[in-house]
Amino acid sequence: MKKHGNLILVFGMLSAFLWSATAFGLSDAFKNNIYNPGLLKPTDSVLKVKVGDSAPDFYLPAVSGERISLGQYRGKKNVVLSFVPAAWTPVCSDQWPGYNIVKDIFDKNDAILLGITVDNIPTLFAWTNQMGKLWFPVLSDFWPHGAVADRYGVLRSDGLSERALFLIDKKGIIRYIGVGDINKRPRLEVLVKELERLEK
Repeated sequence: MKKHGNLILVFGMLSAFLWSATAFGLSDAFKNNIYNPGLLKPTDSVLKVKVGDSAPDFYLPAVSGERISLGQYRGKKNVVLSFVPAAWTPVCSDQWPGYNIVKDIFDKNDAILLGITVDNIPTLFAWTNQMGKLWFPVLSDFWPHGAVADRYGVLRSDGLSERALFLIDKKGIIRYIGVGDINKRPRLEVLVKELERLEK
């Protein structure tokens, strides 16, 4: 019965997630500023970490003005790293606002999301302000350019990062890696399943 309830919850969240761009009422001005790069090579990098490895630590500036390290969550929170290729692009502009709708799933599984791009802080500030308030920190891997993405093995040859998710447990161990087609949003139900598996 519990599994059945979880499936209904996931399907409900998926519907909301797919509806996110409309739900957040993204303005025409925002939509008109989105750059469409066209179809990109699905993946263009080689992972440098694997499930079971200790996650490489990092220390990055956030749009909020803080500096955030992965290590500050050790022993306190499970962490999902969400690498997205670039600000002001269609899939990225749809992916991150959708996580607002499912914040309770992160809370329920004692997890924080850290959004990371290779864009600089002023660009991320303007982009995220247009998206509306995000509940999670947005971090800049701009300088040294893409150093964190490179450490994880998700820096593409053109200087963008892959669209990738890393789930890291409270001990700092990588428990799930999802590097998908850069042209598509990651499947939410997979992330939900992996988050729930941590608590078993």
